[in-house]
Amino acid sequence: MLDNLVVTAPSRSIDSLTGHLRQEYETQRMLFNAQPLLSQRFLEGQARQIGEAIVQSSTQVRFTLLDRVVTDPSGSIRPEVVPAERREELIGGQRDRLARTDLGAAARQRLTELEASSHRSIATCAGLVRYSTAMYLVQGMLPSGRSVTYAAAEGEEIPTIPVVGELEPASAITAATDVIVEEEGHAGDELLVPYVPAARRFYLPQWVAFDDEDHLLVNSVSEAAAHLASMQRFLEILHAAVSLAPYIVADETYQQKRYGMLGQLINQGRALARYETIDIINTIKARAARHDLNRGLSLSLPYFDDQTLTMELNDFEVIPAGRIMFVPAFVVRAANEELVKVSEDTRLSPSTRRHLLHELRMLEQAFEDGD
Repeated sequence: MLDNLVVTAPSRSIDSLTGHLRQEYETQRMLFNAQPLLSQRFLEGQARQIGEAIVQSSTQVRFTLLDRVVTDPSGSIRPEVVPAERREELIGGQRDRLARTDLGAAARQRLTELEASSHRSIATCAGLVRYSTAMYLVQGMLPSGRSVTYAAAEGEEIPTIPVVGELEPASAITAATDVIVEEEGHAGDELLVPYVPAARRFYLPQWVAFDDEDHLLVNSVSEAAAHLASMQRFLEILHAAVSLAPYIVADETYQQKRYGMLGQLINQGRALARYETIDIINTIKARAARHDLNRGLSLSLPYFDDQTLTMELNDFEVIPAGRIMFVPAFVVRAANEELVKVSEDTRLSPSTRRHLLHELRMLEQAFEDGD
């Protein structure tokens, strides 16, 4: 009986939380839709100001509450007047700057204070500003991508491997969503640049730098790293929306964008790490051929952490500093020792640990035959 309680209680708790967030989201969505069209456009304008200020890490932002607001989601109650002296708001004053409070946290705090107001009109307006800003961050600032399906690798929970559809078009030119429009020459001249099939399997093909065999699809590693940074920024903006309004996770567009970009980012991050690992292997072999590794060797092996969603480095020593002649067996031994350490490192998620262990085996196998 006790075992059943231990297993099922967290599930009930998660289901209850999810249901609460969905209910809160639906209430705010209905309340927004109950406002007159002009009021909706006004809220969207305020949301744009706040959202862009948060994303740009501005120090402060001003916004204005509606002058009249519908306080009932059904729209059956006449709009209430918002006190004129309470409409103008400033987020991020000198106190926040001294405390080094980021604008997103300051906005969240100020909106919470306004939502607790005894004036129902002010509280309702604050809730609508929060909802509108979160929606702008999700839908207004971020591009929409392709409809994709990812599969999880064996033993992993996050789907990161694109599933190839049977009806996948043979050419990117066949669909407007599969090409990128670039300006060529002067205004009005446009060039349609097709994406390769490997890129079209992801949510946003324009940020795909590697195919499924880790071949580089862009001009340089630095360009691949820039694509990775763009994907990380995409997810940071989604995170900012959730931090401001946790119920936004119930929004269908949010779910689609997070699913599409999370799988793409982890897939491409791991591919970049493996590509750089091969480059490290080739560099070691080239320097060994020049007898340029006889004074010691330390490595920083890149890997992608799927918890922090960042590229990290695994540092270890292959040959201690000194006049020691390089032999490939030193790399094999160091890789073996590191394999044991990483396999027992519980700070890494199981999937990140598996990813890093694969790279260490790549390193080990590259020097096993004495090459």
